[in-house]
Amino acid sequence: MAFHASHRSLRGISAVAALLAIGAVGCSDVSDAVDSAKDGAKKVARQQSVFSLDIGDCYNPNGKAEGTAYAVEVVPCDEAHEGQVVGEFAIGEGNEYPGDDGVSTIADNRCPVEAQKYAPDTWALPKGVALFYYTPTKESWATGDRAVSCTYTVEKGTFSGSLDTAKSLEPEQTTYLKGSNAVYEALWANQPEKDTVEDDLAGYKAQAKAVAAALDAHVEALDGIEGTEVGKLRATLTKAAGNWKKAANAADADAFYIAYDPAFTDIDPNKSVAARKELGLATTVPADEAEVWAG
Repeated sequence: MAFHASHRSLRGISAVAALLAIGAVGCSDVSDAVDSAKDGAKKVARQQSVFSLDIGDCYNPNGKAEGTAYAVEVVPCDEAHEGQVVGEFAIGEGNEYPGDDGVSTIADNRCPVEAQKYAPDTWALPKGVALFYYTPTKESWATGDRAVSCTYTVEKGTFSGSLDTAKSLEPEQTTYLKGSNAVYEALWANQPEKDTVEDDLAGYKAQAKAVAAALDAHVEALDGIEGTEVGKLRATLTKAAGNWKKAANAADADAFYIAYDPAFTDIDPNKSVAARKELGLATTVPADEAEVWAG
């Protein structure tokens, strides 16, 4: 595809630019100019098509994090970088382009799941990192492009090191994170579009049912993990699951609110900090989650 053809021409342009720069400076500045040219040449040599990105690749976007992109600078993960590919999948629905919104919706739903396979503990992510993705455009779709690359990227600054933590986790840590992530995924993935329960009681009850089911599975898994704080959290989440079930079966909006208030309070991430510490996991609640439960 045309996107792959830029490498050679970019190297040529870089070499010409470097020669012109060196010729335009005095002798005392030649060293700085050479260093700058070397840095520029290294960056160009590291350019890689977004279509060839693999899980684990660390990179720097060429320009803003959002917008159409054709290539990125792939770098070693131990160097400072702005993003890392943490998941990928192919869109398989039909032959027609789903539209920009349709593609974004698919990526919104799938990327959190794929990313958690690679970096399960979102609390341990570097500050400022957020989930982004590269998706097919209408033009690339026509050429057969169906790939979505899910990335954790910072809009400001950089971070160092790989986010691949799944392999280093102990079994009980993995069990805890799988269950915890599923609870919050059930909460947000099933969020009704209407702002109030009165406008969509059925939608809010469906959300409550999904959260209750995820909590039941999480509580059952926690039963196999030893620890005083884990035991306390299990008791709290058992109570929460009961209230989410009451909300799911509420006869009207008033009954829903009565059950929902304690149900939501008992899954406050702050209540899991002690258990996380006991399990050796990150204990700082992400700012966006803390804000939600702060009211």
